[in-house]
Amino acid sequence: MKKKKIAVIVGSLRKEAFSRKTAKALMKMATASFEMEEVKLGELLIYNQDLDDEGKPPASWTTFRKLMKKFDGFLFVTPEYNRSVPGLLKNALDVGSRPYGESIWDGKPGAIVSTSPGRLSGFGANHHLRQSMVFLNVPTMQQPEAYVGNAAILFDEKGDLIDENTQKILQIFMDSFVSWVNKIAPDNN
Repeated sequence: MKKKKIAVIVGSLRKEAFSRKTAKALMKMATASFEMEEVKLGELLIYNQDLDDEGKPPASWTTFRKLMKKFDGFLFVTPEYNRSVPGLLKNALDVGSRPYGESIWDGKPGAIVSTSPGRLSGFGANHHLRQSMVFLNVPTMQQPEAYVGNAAILFDEKGDLIDENTQKILQIFMDSFVSWVNKIAPDNN
């Protein structure tokens, strides 16, 4: 059986982002049957439908769309900006959903983890992202939910997750995500 290819999409550009640290921890927890790859979003130009309509999409869009088609599922790890997802992540959703009828997201399983240095743990971002997933037809794992609050104290100076309780919660989440992907996308041939 071939490994499932999972795109890990981090909604932050910050080098020391808690969402990136969380994503790296999750990637280490994945089963050997998953090949996980962080997809960088920093070079993705802001979406403008005129460019697609004129048949002149920027190279960053076409590269992103082509890359994303190879994945069997998506793991979104996002911070919360103003009770929603960062513009960087929303832009990637928009670029990937176009041109109309050619969405790279359609029908592929996904899951969401939100992070925050505060106690509310990105609840707003998590649920705003879920709304977009419904429209994009990304079957999104409902349970267990994963909100990583107080992220500023969960990692050591090397960026490794050191909080045992959070490790246990994220391992349960990751095991459930593996089962979810295998249920929704049982064969990637």
